[in-house]
Amino acid sequence: MMEDAFNLAEEFQTPVFVMTDLDLGMNSWMADPFPYPERPFKRGKVLGVEDLERLGGFARYRDADGTGVGYRTLPGTPHPAAAYFTRGSGHNELAQYSERPADYIRNMDRLARKFESIRRVVPRPEVDIDPAASVGLACYGTSKYAAEESRHQLGVEYGLRTSYLRLRAYPFTEELTDFLERHARVYLIEQNRDAQMLALMRMELAPELAAKLRSVRYYGGLPIDARTVTDEIVLQEGL
Repeated sequence: MMEDAFNLAEEFQTPVFVMTDLDLGMNSWMADPFPYPERPFKRGKVLGVEDLERLGGFARYRDADGTGVGYRTLPGTPHPAAAYFTRGSGHNELAQYSERPADYIRNMDRLARKFESIRRVVPRPEVDIDPAASVGLACYGTSKYAAEESRHQLGVEYGLRTSYLRLRAYPFTEELTDFLERHARVYLIEQNRDAQMLALMRMELAPELAAKLRSVRYYGGLPIDARTVTDEIVLQEGL
């Protein structure tokens, strides 16, 4: 996923955070041998000397194709039109300082389009759908192991069939929406006191889908276990 993270950062010109948890970072885990990346890096919309000769210049923050991502040059490109300003304050498409509301609105709208473009290419979640299940379990990170074992416990001990989704990226993709539409209730498993992932979902999802979410939280300092997940779901389901 580090390779994907660097490619996304270059392609969409944005910071990318790779998140892990304490359990994964401090303990030994079995893993497949690491395959060294053989694919070239994705630099995204980079203009070279030939491009600049043909175009004569470029507007750093212009959205030429509706993706929200502007063209750029790499430092050291040997062409007089290669240099550009980068501004964190108000600016127009040419990177010129601007306090015009119309320029600011266009820039904010462009960033929103870029966010939607990113949504289409981030790593997709792992999904296992049980066609007979009305309840789903969603998780992320190393909570997957407790979620997978809890599904087995719920099925064997209580006859409760469940589906499963493990998030792998934010912004959320359409798989999450599809998962919620398929089920009456979805239990989001988090090792987080404040249920931060649940809050992100509630901000972004339609109200009728957010209403299906239920929280399963554990923050006792040890890795979450399946029985904790199972007992909480059984309690909320009234089984």
